[in-house]
Amino acid sequence: MTISRRRFLQVGGAVVAATVGCDRLPDSVLELYSRGEPELDPFQPPASGSMDLVAHALNRLSFGARPGDYTRIRHLAPVPDAAFEAYLDEQFRPRDIDDSIAERAVRRFESLNAPAGELFEYKEDFLLGEMTSAALLRAALSERQLYEVMVQFWTDHFNIDSSKGDCRWLKAADDRLVVREHALGKFPDLVRASALSPAMLWYLDGRVNRVAGDSGGGPNENYARELLELHTLGVQGGYTQKDVMEVARALTGWIVRAKKESTFRLGSVEFAAALHDDGTKVVLGHTIPAGQGPRDLFHVLEIVSLHPSTAQHIATKLCRRFIADEPPLAATRAVARAFLESDGDIRVTLRALFGRSEFVASRGNKFKRPFNYVVSALRATGARTDAGAQLTDFLLRMGHAPYQYPTPDGYPEEASPWLGTLLWRWNFAVALTENRIAGTHVDVPGLTRAAGGDVGLMSHMLGRKPTSAELAAYAGSGAGLALILASPAFQMA
Repeated sequence: MTISRRRFLQVGGAVVAATVGCDRLPDSVLELYSRGEPELDPFQPPASGSMDLVAHALNRLSFGARPGDYTRIRHLAPVPDAAFEAYLDEQFRPRDIDDSIAERAVRRFESLNAPAGELFEYKEDFLLGEMTSAALLRAALSERQLYEVMVQFWTDHFNIDSSKGDCRWLKAADDRLVVREHALGKFPDLVRASALSPAMLWYLDGRVNRVAGDSGGGPNENYARELLELHTLGVQGGYTQKDVMEVARALTGWIVRAKKESTFRLGSVEFAAALHDDGTKVVLGHTIPAGQGPRDLFHVLEIVSLHPSTAQHIATKLCRRFIADEPPLAATRAVARAFLESDGDIRVTLRALFGRSEFVASRGNKFKRPFNYVVSALRATGARTDAGAQLTDFLLRMGHAPYQYPTPDGYPEEASPWLGTLLWRWNFAVALTENRIAGTHVDVPGLTRAAGGDVGLMSHMLGRKPTSAELAAYAGSGAGLALILASPAFQMA
C-alpha cells in the first residue's frame, strides 16, 4: 500500500510501502508474550506539544514505552517528578529487577555464554546473527532498560568491528565480559577490562605491539592512540605524540592465543615478557619506572582513567546521548565533576546528569538512531518478535546493525548522519504495522481497543495528546498506525 506524500507531509514526512514476507511465529517465542492484551495507560496524557518527566524518561532512559509502562511508573509516586526519581532508583539496581522474559528470549542463543575458546567452533555469520538478535530482544524486552541503553552506549564507545580477523569470534565474549559486566559499574574497571579484551587487542592490533628488536618492527601505536583519543582523554585531551609512543611502549607484550593454536588457551590474553619494553616511560608527566613488566599497563590506565580530560570527554558523550547533540557546557562540566568525585562511578555520574535542568528541558529534541527507532516501534506496538533475519535486515539497510561499524569511534550519536535513513524507516513502519516482517507480529486491532480508540492510541505512541494536524492526517491516511510510527513526533525522543 502507499500513503500519499501530501497526506504524510501534514505531519512532516512521507511513508513508502515495503513488501516483506510473513511467516508464523514459533510457539517458543509466542509463549514469551502470554500476558494477554495489554492495558494501556488510563492517566490523562499531557497536552499537545508537551511531555511530562515520566514520558521523557521512557524516551531517553529506555528504548521507548511499551503499553502499560507509563501507568506502572506513574503509580510509583503521586506526581510525575517523584515517579521519575523512583524509576531512576529502580533502574540503577538492575540485578534487583526480574528480567526473566528477556532472559528466556535469549536463552536459545547458545553462543552468548560460551567461553572464548569455544566460540571458534561456530561459523562467524552464525555468531553475528545470534549477537544481533540478542541485542534486539534485550533492548525490546528487558525490564532493565537503562542498563541496556548503557550497554549500547559503551558498545559504541569501545567499538569493535566484528568483521576484523578473530574479532568474528571474540566479540561475543567481549560483549559479555567487558561491556555487559561493567555497563553501570566503575569506569576504570571498564577500561581495564577492555584493555585486556582479546577482541580489542585483535581489533586495534595490541596483540602485535612489541619491543623493537634486531629483526626490526617495534611498538604498534594503534591501540595506544585510540585509548587516549577515544576511550579516555578525548581528541582535545592534552596528550602529545610522545605520550602516544610512551603508552605504546608500556603496552607491549600482550598477546592473544590465535585460532591456529588449538589449545585450551585459545583466544586467551597472555603477557609475553620477552616482547615487552621494560624501560622507563613518561606518560602525561608521570614516570613509569623500569622493570615493572605487566604492571606498566595498569599504571597507564591509572593515569588516564580518572584524568580530568577523561572526565570531560565521558561527560560530554553522556550529555550528547541523554541531553542534546550539542550539549550545554554547564551540564558537561557538572557531570564531569561528578565523575571525578565518584572515582568514575557510572551510576553516580548518570544521576548527576539526570538531575540537571538541561536534561529536564531537553524533551523531544533527540532524533532516534535507526536501532533505537526500530526497537521503540516494537515496544510501542507491543510487537511479538523473534528478532530474525527480516527484522535485522532493516537495520542493515539503515546502516545501524550492531557490531558492524568499521572504525573505532563507533556509530555516531548526532542526528545528521542518520537523516538519510528516513525512506527505510517509513518502509519499516508500514511493514511492521501490516505484519509483513517474518517472525514479527503486531495486533493492531487489539492495540487500538486497549487504547480506547484512535486518539488514545496516538496519545500512547506520542507520550502526549496529538495535535489537530496529526489527528487529521491520521484519520485520512488509511494507514494510521504506520503514519504515527513514521511521523517526526515518534522519531524524536
